[in-house]
Amino acid sequence: MDLTISQRARKLGGQLEEFMSEEVLPAEKGAASESQSEYSKVMEQLKISAKNRGLWNLFHSDPDWGAGLSNLEYAPLAEIMGRSMLASEACNCSAPDTGNMELLTLFGTPAQKDRWLRRLLDGKIRSSFAMTEPAVASSDATNVSLTISADGDEWVLNGRKWWITGAEHPLCALFIVMGKTEPEAPVRRQQSMVLVPTGTPGIQIVRRLPLMGYWDPETHCEIAFDNVRVPKSAMLGGEGEGFMMAQARLGPGRIHHCMRSIGAAERALELLCRRALDRVTFGSAVASRANVQDWIADARVNIEMLRLLALRTAWLMDASGNKAAATEIAAIKIAGPNIAGEIIDRAIQVYGAAGMSDDSPLARLYVLQRSLRFADGPDEVHRRSLALRELRRYEPEFR
Repeated sequence: MDLTISQRARKLGGQLEEFMSEEVLPAEKGAASESQSEYSKVMEQLKISAKNRGLWNLFHSDPDWGAGLSNLEYAPLAEIMGRSMLASEACNCSAPDTGNMELLTLFGTPAQKDRWLRRLLDGKIRSSFAMTEPAVASSDATNVSLTISADGDEWVLNGRKWWITGAEHPLCALFIVMGKTEPEAPVRRQQSMVLVPTGTPGIQIVRRLPLMGYWDPETHCEIAFDNVRVPKSAMLGGEGEGFMMAQARLGPGRIHHCMRSIGAAERALELLCRRALDRVTFGSAVASRANVQDWIADARVNIEMLRLLALRTAWLMDASGNKAAATEIAAIKIAGPNIAGEIIDRAIQVYGAAGMSDDSPLARLYVLQRSLRFADGPDEVHRRSLALRELRRYEPEFR
């Protein structure tokens, strides 16, 4: 196992650190406004700067479409971006677009790539991934109930989705929608994905959902699809390949989330330490309290362990593929947001009442980490997967 970071990745890391300190972190206050137009204005300026600095599409491992970095090279860059809620979008490296671009790269036809992938990579449009549904437990992707029915040379979509990130983003132009095309097929061959332009008749934004009280500028929506029609050419991949493609989409996405979680944890630990040194209670700095020192020590230990696990996972994905790294991918998806969430929570505690306001980034960082315990599969699914893999070492047929 070789976790050495390449010279190119180290150079990009230095450039990204400069971008963060010079532009991204100073822009946070202006972007925190609940005005979508103000947020968009700040973000568009950051995107221009990121492009000019060569910090664009760093996530994409295919050199024909992106930076051509390996998972191991990209991992520390994702960590740096995770220090701010703005950085990933500024560099065109934010979900759900990253996963959608990977899907289009792997499974899109030349026409689909020309229409959608190139514009996504240029940052001219954004996209959403419509899988989760309010009426079923969507942690099991085979449960999706939205129907995709053939009618002549068209597909007709009927059903409801929710928590669809980016659905009301001003630049959102595309939904990748997962639904059932063949209910009688084997359980993992029933699902397919279709590409649906956002302006297609029959699409209704039912409501915009707050994220634990925050009106996230990314937007999270409930959407009704009522006899939405798209041509047969809108099918992504083949009929019945939706479940397989969903799994392919999640591997890289999970390590991206984990590395961003480490960045959030590092920033929270820095804020915790600075606040603890600055604030005085009962005649002494908060930093002198034994419990606070324990929190700081535990945070450093946990961050270092998590980073090593993430880097090992990235190396294994590069060396042997996502399937070979399934155990490690599940492990980092559990560990990342849980460890980061705990560290951010303790930083909030040290900040006191200010930690619950927007005077610091801690509250928003905490909400994001809590939501990541659902995104790309809830903790319980990954714990079950890990446990079954361990048990099958001793009883291969165990279910």
